[in-house]
Amino acid sequence: MEKWSLPEFESKICPPEALAERLAELPRPLVFTNGCFDILHRGHVTYLAQARSTGAAMVLALNTDASVRRQGKGSDRPINPLENRAAVVAALASVDLVTWFDEDTPANVIELVKPDILVKGGDWPIEKIVGSAETLARGGKVYSIPFLHQTSTTQTLAKIRASETADRT
Repeated sequence: MEKWSLPEFESKICPPEALAERLAELPRPLVFTNGCFDILHRGHVTYLAQARSTGAAMVLALNTDASVRRQGKGSDRPINPLENRAAVVAALASVDLVTWFDEDTPANVIELVKPDILVKGGDWPIEKIVGSAETLARGGKVYSIPFLHQTSTTQTLAKIRASETADRT
């Protein structure tokens, strides 16, 4: 029987306490973005590829499960636990390093990473992006990338739930 090793993408997953050491290995300019990325969809992967194209490497910080729950997305969210969400996004070519944060905002991890480029989705005006003032003050850039695909995990779950309700009637 073959013995299989972990896929290479697993090495992209980095606990916050090891982040400082791993950041030194990444080329600059360094891009940072964050989010829940609960059920990955076309909007997510398009956004992440666009964000990554603004620099030489990208760090993606995920909200922990507790942080997601505090965002009011629903009592059953996240659907996928942190370890699964981290593995799925780590498998993407556009993501160079995956870490996480337990606070309500990524302010602390942004200050640790000190990205050259900070990116969020188009629903965030630049002045409302956590870490934008600090990134700009360091001479960095901040982008709010317009959505190309109007999809969301919340919409996907609503469709699934509507289907389940219809099946029971």
